[in-house]
Amino acid sequence: MGGTLLLQAALAAAGCGESRRADELIDRAAAVAANLRGYDDQHHTSFGPVAVELARVLVAASRGEAVEAVRRHPVVVRREAWRRLPAEYRGAYLVDVARAYLQVGDVRGAARALVDADSVAPAEVRCRPLARTVIADVARAQPAPAGVARLATLVGLTR
Repeated sequence: MGGTLLLQAALAAAGCGESRRADELIDRAAAVAANLRGYDDQHHTSFGPVAVELARVLVAASRGEAVEAVRRHPVVVRREAWRRLPAEYRGAYLVDVARAYLQVGDVRGAARALVDADSVAPAEVRCRPLARTVIADVARAQPAPAGVARLATLVGLTR
């Protein structure tokens, strides 16, 4: 459980602009993850090496290093352990990654992440205020990507 707390602390530090502290905490979490045997998740926290990599992506995005975040993202989601994470975890992560894609001006990448998030965890996309904001930002693109136009209608942003 300590590894999960380290990742949460790293994300909080990144959100407060404490980049160096966020990196230190992620490195500590990575050391904990390295000592796990296989998929040893006795506390059902979904902690492990893939969670550490997801946190690295999110920290990079939160500190404005969106190029780094979108570079790391495809590598992380190709890992087998990604598919074993709970749907809500993957959905929330994909919404955050959509924001990173928007930061680099990749509307198609953002749209793909949102549509993937909706297919994995619809409630994360349709009910989360942040997701609605990202959907609105992507839907403003002309023309709006088809999947996002559908999502915008589903969440009541368009008619």
